[in-house]
Amino acid sequence: MTEIFWWVIVPYITLSIMICGLLYRYTFRQLTWAAPSTNFLEKKWLRIGSPLFHYGIIFAFIGHVMGMVIPIEFYHALGISDHLYHFGAIWGGGLAGLMVVAGLIILLIRKITIDPVRIKASFSDFFTVIALLFVAGTGTYMTLIFNTTVLEYEYRTTIGPWFRSLFIFQPNYQLMTGVPFIFKVHVVSAFALFASIPFTHLVHIFSFPVRYPARAPQQYRSRSNYQR
Repeated sequence: MTEIFWWVIVPYITLSIMICGLLYRYTFRQLTWAAPSTNFLEKKWLRIGSPLFHYGIIFAFIGHVMGMVIPIEFYHALGISDHLYHFGAIWGGGLAGLMVVAGLIILLIRKITIDPVRIKASFSDFFTVIALLFVAGTGTYMTLIFNTTVLEYEYRTTIGPWFRSLFIFQPNYQLMTGVPFIFKVHVVSAFALFASIPFTHLVHIFSFPVRYPARAPQQYRSRSNYQR
C-alpha cells in the first residue's frame, strides 16, 4: 500500500493539482501569469545568477528527457553503450546541475541581502528558490557523488519505465521498490514542485513568447517629469 501511495497516488494528485491550477490561473488570473523582473532593483548579481540558472535548467531538462523519456533500448539500437551513456550523463548532467545550484544560490543570497529585492519578494518567491534548490541539489548529488562513489545506478530500467507508465495510466509502481532512497526523495520532491507551479511565479515556464519580436515596445517615463 505504501508503494502505491508514493508511486501512483502522489504523482497523479500532484499532476492533477498542477493541471487544474494552471487552467484556473490562465482562465481567471491571466494578469498574474508572469515573473516580474527585478532587474531595475539590482543588476550585478542577477546578470550572473539568472543565466546560470536558466541555461542550467534547460540542459538539465534535456538530460531528463534523454534519461526518463527515451527508452534504454533506443540507445542500444544506436550502438551507444551503457558506459558511454553514463559517462556523458554524469559529467554533462553534473555540469548542468552545478549551474542550476550555483545560479539558485546566487539568486537566493540576492533576495536575502539586497534590500529592495527582499522587500519586493513574497513568501512564494523564497519558497520557489528554496524548493528548486532542494530538487536541484539532490539531483546534482545523485549525479556527481552517488553515481561515482556509491553505485552507478541504472535509472533507465526502473525510474524511466515507471515514469512513462504514468502517462499511459498503467503505473508500474513495482519498479520503484528497489530504487535508492535519495532517488526516491528527488522524485517525490520534484512532483511536489510540479504541484506548486500554478501558485508561484514558476508558472511562466509555460509561456512561449512567440509574439515577442512583433510586440510593441514598452515605454517608461520618469515620475519626476510627469504632468497631470
